[in-house]
Amino acid sequence: MRLVIARCSVDYAGRLTAHLPSAPRLILVKADGSVSIHADDRAYKPLNWMSPPCTLKEGSGDDDGVWTVVNKAGEKLIITMEEILHDSSHELGVDPGLIKDGVEAHLQELLADRIETLGEGYSLIRREYMTAIGPVDILCRDADGGTVAVEIKRRGEIDGVEQLTRYLELLNRDPHLAPVKGVFAAQEIKPQARVLATDRGIDCAVLDYDALRGIEDDKLRLF
Repeated sequence: MRLVIARCSVDYAGRLTAHLPSAPRLILVKADGSVSIHADDRAYKPLNWMSPPCTLKEGSGDDDGVWTVVNKAGEKLIITMEEILHDSSHELGVDPGLIKDGVEAHLQELLADRIETLGEGYSLIRREYMTAIGPVDILCRDADGGTVAVEIKRRGEIDGVEQLTRYLELLNRDPHLAPVKGVFAAQEIKPQARVLATDRGIDCAVLDYDALRGIEDDKLRLF
């Protein structure tokens, strides 16, 4: 990961245009190719960003100090550097991902053992399928042989949908797996998370812990 703190202005040109006037900002360039621009507020949310796959070109000559980030759709993020205050790179390695609490870990184990509860004809590929950005909880196949990535939470919130979205973007680059669809599974799914998942074509599954343990009905409700 490369960390750059600089006084800069930022212009985005794509489906719409946006301009950030000159100010000190943090620029994150990650190993997956993503670039994000941050201010000293807004918690974790960037002011602007470019998701992978994309390319970063640092200008030279007359364009010295101008960074141009271009994604596969041809959209551009243009960063004009006025003064670089800090520039460092750090090798973080493969992230182990979030550590599941006891309930989430057990839900993952139970669902993997009874993967057919997602639908007739489903079969397990493996649990904890490792990717460059962490392990996918469950990777399986549906009745048509399509690949399905399942992210499991005790409480389903927006950050869980975002996490699954990142996994899907990465998995769909693998021609041996693509196309990969997603299922966001939790004991409780917040309305905002359900809306975001639906907008991104991700199915939601409400998990009944007792049912998965074989106490009652073993079917999940897919929405």
